[in-house]
Amino acid sequence: MKKTLILSTALVGLAFSAQADVTVMSWGGAYGAAQSEGHLKPFTAATGIATVMVDSDNPATPIKAMVEANNVTIDVASLEYADAIRLCDEGVLEPIDASILPPGADGTPAAEDFLAGAVTECGVSTDIWATVFAYDTTKFPDGGPVTAADFFDTTKFPGKRGLKKGAKAVLEFALMADGVAPADVYATLGTPEGVDRAFAKLDSIKADIVWWEAGAQPPQLLADGEVVMSMAYNGRIFAAQVAEGKPFQIVWDGQIYENEMYAIPKGAPNMEEAKQFIAYATSTEGLRQQAQWISYGPARKSALIDPLVFNDGKTEMAAHLPTAPENMKNALESSWEFWVDRDAELNERFNAWLAAG
Repeated sequence: MKKTLILSTALVGLAFSAQADVTVMSWGGAYGAAQSEGHLKPFTAATGIATVMVDSDNPATPIKAMVEANNVTIDVASLEYADAIRLCDEGVLEPIDASILPPGADGTPAAEDFLAGAVTECGVSTDIWATVFAYDTTKFPDGGPVTAADFFDTTKFPGKRGLKKGAKAVLEFALMADGVAPADVYATLGTPEGVDRAFAKLDSIKADIVWWEAGAQPPQLLADGEVVMSMAYNGRIFAAQVAEGKPFQIVWDGQIYENEMYAIPKGAPNMEEAKQFIAYATSTEGLRQQAQWISYGPARKSALIDPLVFNDGKTEMAAHLPTAPENMKNALESSWEFWVDRDAELNERFNAWLAAG
């Protein structure tokens, strides 16, 4: 039902924008707004090619359904790294010739300018984002949580917790909170005992969990007082802090970071324009423009030159990025290899655990 609903919503949105030359499907909320301001609007201004943004809770689901139905109405999709690899392997995505990507603003060839792993057969990174947790500082006037373990300590820090409704990132976070070093997380999660350990940790707070599915939900859950802390995407919390003045604090301990990818669904109706869009959006300037709207790290070295300032004209972004040295002390890079192989199996286990009450 969820897949059908997402697809239907996307198609309804497209009905009002049939004349658009490039239709981009992304995640909505602060992230979609950052892509609109940093990529879509400047691209249209530079090329005259019209663009439109369509929102989805996870673009991987509807674009796969479109390709399988031979009814593709999306030109570019914003995908998590593991999904971009998996869908490429499944033939859902078009290969992207890396030669279309422009050199860095300093003249560095694209192949040398992008960070390691940022360009794949079917995808080009738009940014490096992280799953973190954040809390409402007004709920803990004597000092809030500082470690991943604190998220699971409902005695010291009472109150409801927001967690993403899915296995990916949640299981890794549970293991790190249970004392597993980032370097050992996937080796541990690759064993039955490790999976049991992760779910046992989740069991310890199961009665206090409020589940969310869309990235815009955690800041709202915090703002509404439905939870005192929540797993969230770092850029969504940053937007709530800086743009809306919310009393939220990010805890970087146990963060899980990865590349977000632009990709082209197989059979996209405006293929050449889609390639032009991706080349523009992932240029030095395109990546810097997006980073002025949300605190996700650009995937090109030439785009990481300071100062990188938020669109308020005063907030320097460096310390707010997942890749800031201070934020990387106990961080985990999400393993696309692991999730391409284990996604279906672990989500089946997760859903069974969830249903068990």
